[in-house]
Amino acid sequence: MSHETILWIVFAVLVPTVLVLDLGVFQRRAHTIRTKEALLMTAGYVSLALIFAVVIYFVMGEEGHDKALTFLTGYIVEWSLSMDNLFVFILIFTTFAVPSEHRHRVLFWGIIGAIVTRGIFIATGLTIIEKLEWIIFVFGAFLVYTGLKIAFKKDQEVDPKKNVFFRLGCKYLPMTDDYRGGKFFSREKGRLLATPLILVLIVIETTDIVFAVDSIPAILSITLDSFIVYSSNIFAILGLRALFFALVGLTNKLVYLSYGLAAILTLLGLKMIFASDLFAELTGIGIHVPVYASLGAVVGILAFSALASFWWPPKKKGILSNESGVDTEEQK
Repeated sequence: MSHETILWIVFAVLVPTVLVLDLGVFQRRAHTIRTKEALLMTAGYVSLALIFAVVIYFVMGEEGHDKALTFLTGYIVEWSLSMDNLFVFILIFTTFAVPSEHRHRVLFWGIIGAIVTRGIFIATGLTIIEKLEWIIFVFGAFLVYTGLKIAFKKDQEVDPKKNVFFRLGCKYLPMTDDYRGGKFFSREKGRLLATPLILVLIVIETTDIVFAVDSIPAILSITLDSFIVYSSNIFAILGLRALFFALVGLTNKLVYLSYGLAAILTLLGLKMIFASDLFAELTGIGIHVPVYASLGAVVGILAFSALASFWWPPKKKGILSNESGVDTEEQK
């Protein structure tokens, strides 16, 4: 049995176990998750990812050091991109007036869907790169474009109700008029009815697919190892719910986070292009970026953008301020 096979088995057992414990034990009773509980959950998921990196280090033998660092780099990149998407989740829950005690349930099932869709996206991306090596330039250019777009974008109004799947659901699904205790479906008078919560889940799922368009090329710019790509992605997604509840009161303060993410995506896009084997073949110039350099750059940029948000806050309120119309948990 190969080292990678052992890691796949550990991963395949660990992730379902964590999900079952989360929903079936720790979150069996629907309740509002407060900041303290969310911080403990976040610490738990981060610790789990660090432990898994240690497992990779010891199981992979001589390659363990680089593999573990690559896993951590991918994990941090995906985790940071998830933070930039929290505003959209806040907006979705606020728009549809989802009770706070039901939000964890929606995010949980949203993550189940994300585990499947990310797997499809990653497998597709790796297959395309294997068959069409030049496509790596397209992915790299897309990351640079996305980074510049984030850096120079103006505040945009996001209306979850314009989601095409939400509108189709409203049109064709027989619906109840309230959330029915956090259920997705409710049987009444022998008739199965959908509740508004299923529409919220649909919006969350389809929004995550849009997020994946940015995040998958980002992780592929770090490594093309299918196990590292998928496992780092999934570990980041697993902690997304806890991160949401932990940072819901802080998102309006991280005003420079988007610029940090823009810089990371741009750097990863340039690395994907100039450090590729195809670029070396075409130009005769071989560029190697050590794994620890990528990890250091990602952590450094994120730390600086977060600290700058607190040290030098702009006079004008940021993207996630009350001007957006979103109430944070602190304000409630």
